[in-house]
Amino acid sequence: MREVVDMLKDYHLDLRTVRQRMYRASTDRERERWHAIWLIARGWTQTEVAEALERDKHTIGEWVTWLDREGPQGLAFEHTGGSPPVLNDTQQGQLKAAVKATPAQAGIELANWNWKVVREFLTRSFGQILGHSSCVNYLHRLGFVIKRPKKRFLKADQEKREAFFQLYTALRIEAQAGGAKIFFVDEAHFRADVDLRGKWVLKGEPALADSTSPRWGEKATYYSGVCLETGEVESMEVSGNCNAETSVAFLRQLRRNYSQPLIIIWDNGPAHYGDAIRDYLKTPEPNLRLVPLPGYSPDFNADEAIWDWIREEVTANLCLGTRAKVQEKVSRFFSEVVNRTDEVKRRCRTTLQANADKIVGTAKNTYSLSGNAAPTLELV
Repeated sequence: MREVVDMLKDYHLDLRTVRQRMYRASTDRERERWHAIWLIARGWTQTEVAEALERDKHTIGEWVTWLDREGPQGLAFEHTGGSPPVLNDTQQGQLKAAVKATPAQAGIELANWNWKVVREFLTRSFGQILGHSSCVNYLHRLGFVIKRPKKRFLKADQEKREAFFQLYTALRIEAQAGGAKIFFVDEAHFRADVDLRGKWVLKGEPALADSTSPRWGEKATYYSGVCLETGEVESMEVSGNCNAETSVAFLRQLRRNYSQPLIIIWDNGPAHYGDAIRDYLKTPEPNLRLVPLPGYSPDFNADEAIWDWIREEVTANLCLGTRAKVQEKVSRFFSEVVNRTDEVKRRCRTTLQANADKIVGTAKNTYSLSGNAAPTLELV
């Protein structure tokens, strides 16, 4: 019999695509067959694969023969016996279309799909009453998986977002040419009560996080700025709420710590406007530009990843109880993150950065900001 690697080449397959077929198989049987082929292609013997998968050696040999004779189609699993599926192809298609939308659009006034909502839809639509396993199996069979969603901001202006991308690309080229440094800046609160995040628990046990219910005012507030090109992170704790005065204090801190021209990119929050900022920009000190992000575009702000990182690594599922404890933990994170610049650049990289990288490296002379703005941007 020919080597499995040679068979795969005949059908333009390699280890990577075999692995993808294994994970994306529509049935457990088909997944098992691709798993066997993947192991053999990596050098396992048919005997070793049979032992690992708890199958007969001759069964593994049959799967290899089917691949040799029919190609990938030979490993597809077809039901040859047992009861026919409860839902026919048309009904499965209707279920798939329904789950791709919201339950409300299917006439079920609930917020999200789960197996009980699927059962309700099937009962209403086809008169079929299915149990938990059947409903979940149909979801998997139709290609659905559970993911934590990200917000899609419907108020975001796509034309303004595209214009900002062009502006940011030009800023990148200008910064490289003039030795300027770009910081993405944002503010965040960290409360002393528990910050609920996903956690590993034994199957069948509840996921619980203890809370002493500290008062709402037990929180620590910070400014943070991240430079994607160098991985540098600058932070400043705030007493009270953020406003134009605290924003100026953070800009002054950046100015003290970095001598080169600065480009500050931040959102349109009220703390980023006001007389204090206008007065600061009139002084001889700044040598910086303030660039506002387009509205409803937090995904463009690389500094958002810093806050998510802290919540993941420092405050997740912990009730710290007091502001002092929060300050201790978060301040320690900022003192240690200065030695993790590679991780900063990886974690904080956004689609804005990734798309600009494709242009900046090859078209530095395409974009120019000449005549568009003075060294200090006055739209504040």
